[in-house]
Amino acid sequence: MRTEFVRSVSCVTRVIRATVLHAFSISAVARATMAMATVMMSAIVLTAFTTVAHAQAVAARDDGVTALRFGAVVDARGRSTRDAVVIIRADTIVRVGTGAGVIPAGARVVDLRPLTAIPGMIDVHTHMTYWRDKNLPASAAPRSKDSVVMAAAENARHTLETGVTTVRDLGASNYADIAMRDSINKGAMIGPRMFVAGYGLSKLTAPPRAGTPPGAPRGRVLDTIEIKEAIKAQVDAGADWIKMYGSTGSFQNVTGVQTFTDVEMRVATETAHRFGKPMAIHSYGDSGGRAAMRAGAESVEHPAGLDDATIAEFVKRGTVYVPTIDHNRFYAENAAILGYNAKQVAELDSFRLYNLETARRAHKAGVKFAMGSDAVYWMFGENTRELAWFVKAGMTPTQALATATTNAAALLRQPTKLGQIAPGFYADIVAVDGDPSRDIEVVINKVRWVMKGGRVVVDKRQ
Repeated sequence: MRTEFVRSVSCVTRVIRATVLHAFSISAVARATMAMATVMMSAIVLTAFTTVAHAQAVAARDDGVTALRFGAVVDARGRSTRDAVVIIRADTIVRVGTGAGVIPAGARVVDLRPLTAIPGMIDVHTHMTYWRDKNLPASAAPRSKDSVVMAAAENARHTLETGVTTVRDLGASNYADIAMRDSINKGAMIGPRMFVAGYGLSKLTAPPRAGTPPGAPRGRVLDTIEIKEAIKAQVDAGADWIKMYGSTGSFQNVTGVQTFTDVEMRVATETAHRFGKPMAIHSYGDSGGRAAMRAGAESVEHPAGLDDATIAEFVKRGTVYVPTIDHNRFYAENAAILGYNAKQVAELDSFRLYNLETARRAHKAGVKFAMGSDAVYWMFGENTRELAWFVKAGMTPTQALATATTNAAALLRQPTKLGQIAPGFYADIVAVDGDPSRDIEVVINKVRWVMKGGRVVVDKRQ
């Protein structure tokens, strides 16, 4: 429409010019008349231009166009755009530019200078529905699905406050994670975008007692037949991912004994893929981590102690490594509240160092990382502390940020919608105070403002 108008203005201008030139060849009266006509036509053109400009401004407002101004935008490659402007419409970024000149007429302007914008971050390993009251840790946790979802709203809020706008949630009871995801998607609850797994598959070592609920639909399986049944149950319930517990190890327990056989992991992964679902396999140890990778899992969680040959195979296959180093720090620091003894704390500390050393070798070899906190309880709000461990493992701040943006988005099969501030991507944007390409603590501790899907969900500027 704007192009057609410009053409019309150009045409009218040529007519006016020709008319004025012709006026010099006729009588004074005629020249005066023609001059008046020229003035009138110029006024018409100016009025038309003003009308179109006003219409464009109204259209910008009606379309929900917002211009966000930042001191800079920093992407996952460390590139910085100064005096940046991000134009969004509804839940989507439509343009990224610099300076006031790129702001559409009539757009609502939010000035966030001098803060720096980074993409909304992704935590690829959470347990959002694991809620406990830190002040009353011995009290019974909520059990019904509705009560769990209501309590977990606190975890969702704290997660957003860290700048995490998307999570992959790997395991919940009663499909509370699916209910929570759907509530957030419908706008009934404020929280991060969720990709969920339903029940994680765990290995039964003995047949269930008579009268107990069927194990396979709830993830407890004995053999490959039940593995297939359990995966179908999660798919039918609405799971986005399939989760398998391929070894022992959880909470204060840092053992890494492989539980499912190599064949069972392969059957599970093939079944998940047949349903179009990606697979994440939990494994605290070397053997389980290697089996999970060879089974074709998209990601392997916690596999401390991988040998160099296995790490090289991770690189070759492109398997994503999710170390979750920081969650052992959380358990150790909260041992008194959680009821862990001194021996268990020492084991947690030792495993954390073991995990960090594995991460250091994996990074040096070129393994793909994604940030996962393994957050439970009141660890929500500390989701991005994992990034500090990645820097300790040898990453630059920019490389660490990529694990929570572009790498994580690729793992979630959302490389064109999540993890970048660019046209066509969701308007998931975080404003931080400082330069995240120089100091990862800026990302971890200096989040001031968060937008998820075009909606401001955190504002701590005051």
